[in-house]
Amino acid sequence: MSQPFNTSLSSEVVQEILRAVEQLRFGAVEITVHDGRVTQIERREKVRFGNEQQKSKPTATAAAAI
Repeated sequence: MSQPFNTSLSSEVVQEILRAVEQLRFGAVEITVHDGRVTQIERREKVRFGNEQQKSKPTATAAAAI
């Protein structure tokens, strides 16, 4: 059974961290702490686009299965 998470962080800070993570599919959340206090939350999101040429060409593994 998990134990409750005890922290001195304000619920506002915890909610912002959770929101930053939940809204992210690929990327990073960076939390800046100064003097034991969260001062900044930064969310970096990566957006990647597929290569359409690779989709039309079968891969070596897929070609071997044909």
